[in-house]
Amino acid sequence: MTTFADLGLSQKVLSAVTDAGYNIPTPIQAGAIPPALERRDILGIAQTGTGKTASFVLPMLTLLEKGRARARMPRTLILEPTRELAAQVAENFDKYGKNHKLNVALLIGGVSFEEQNRKLERGADVLICTPGRLLDHCERGKLLMTGVEILVIDEADRMLDMGFIPDIERIAKMIPFTRQTLFFSATMPPEIQKLADQFLQNPTRIEVAPPSSTAKTVTQRLVACHNKDYEKRSTLRDLIRAQDELKNAIIFCNRKKDVADLFRSLERHGFSVGALHGDMDQRSRTTMLANFKANAITLLVASDVAARGLDIPDVSHVFNFDVPIHAEDYVHRIGRTGRAGRSGAAFTLVTRSDTKFLDAIEKLIDQKIEWLEGDLSGLPERAETEDAGRGRGKGRERDRDRGRGKRSHKADTPREDTPIIIVEEAPVTVRTESVAVENQRADNRKPQGGRNPGRPYPANDDHRERRRRRDDDDGPTPVGFGDEIPAFMLIVASAKI
Repeated sequence: MTTFADLGLSQKVLSAVTDAGYNIPTPIQAGAIPPALERRDILGIAQTGTGKTASFVLPMLTLLEKGRARARMPRTLILEPTRELAAQVAENFDKYGKNHKLNVALLIGGVSFEEQNRKLERGADVLICTPGRLLDHCERGKLLMTGVEILVIDEADRMLDMGFIPDIERIAKMIPFTRQTLFFSATMPPEIQKLADQFLQNPTRIEVAPPSSTAKTVTQRLVACHNKDYEKRSTLRDLIRAQDELKNAIIFCNRKKDVADLFRSLERHGFSVGALHGDMDQRSRTTMLANFKANAITLLVASDVAARGLDIPDVSHVFNFDVPIHAEDYVHRIGRTGRAGRSGAAFTLVTRSDTKFLDAIEKLIDQKIEWLEGDLSGLPERAETEDAGRGRGKGRERDRDRGRGKRSHKADTPREDTPIIIVEEAPVTVRTESVAVENQRADNRKPQGGRNPGRPYPANDDHRERRRRRDDDDGPTPVGFGDEIPAFMLIVASAKI
């Protein structure tokens, strides 16, 4: 049986690995570490939770024992799609590099530039960052990338598939062509493979499991439910309460708004719950993850920001409140449980509108997922029909409400059953004194010497008196316009109703 001692790692690294309690490498580690030590490009594909991070951290620590970093010129660069993953890789360097005197700089958003600049000025042997923050430092003239020897792109499919392609291309042009490049991911679709080929030179491909396969230690089940949010939330609560062996769980939603709504709902029903999504500030995200890892909260409602590579070893359950739109995200989501050989359970709530996404997931993982207590055909039609009817009824009521305040051309023609009231015409008279008063008020509104023409009334004593009377609450409440009635409203007119 292969051990870490057989892989060519330095004694300092082996000592740290032994202290961490590991002796036998995982298949991806056994396949990737030897060629990485030979400075070959690597494309590693393995199921999530199989130790891909250590597959590049351990050989990098061995290679970095020789040499020294210069100010603002990092020796190695690791790119991560999210802040949490970047912080997690930094923790791995702290754990396995405790016998090394290496400077590790973490460049992520939500942290002061000044603090990061101080680390860069000391010289960074290892630079771990998200693409956006790295480019920010480069544009400020705080980084020179010509000394990078090793480039690591973790979660390669996510980095290339979710809008990071232009940033990765810009960064790759800043780094020497002779660098060593390492790609690691759990999924590698053919179209992403073509993009990865642009950054790798004659790579060693290590594929220890079929691409996009799921761990056999995870029990997967589908739960049929109605499409209404309140019914889905009720189904989820019943499902959580029915799990006898639930220790903690991550609940995934597709949208940040749904994360917030579901968090509030579960909190109202007495669950120990927290929330995590991309719009939260970095301090809140770090605190929430720390509380979840420490079992201070039982449930974590999260967006896909928590689906990629987060190492929370003992998550017992995963619930997909929404079926992921991208099939690859399903593999990463359920990979948060059943890690390191432990058993786990994953439940996905499926509505009739989710069938095309479910078909894509089953095609990707090449297996049928079993249903829990019946599939969608077993759902009662009555409930959804009533919901639809209720919605249509409300829509008709809203339409009627909107129409009450509107007048159409047809309304001018009285209906047969509408009574007609005739009011005798009265002579039209105009109160000239009111017209004179109104003309005087119009004169007062004109801008006077040196005043701002945008101001409607002059700041004279008469205006102050009117304002004082208006603000005085001691007198009787005026009806309508009070004494200040416009002249045109004093005209007596006739009408037919």
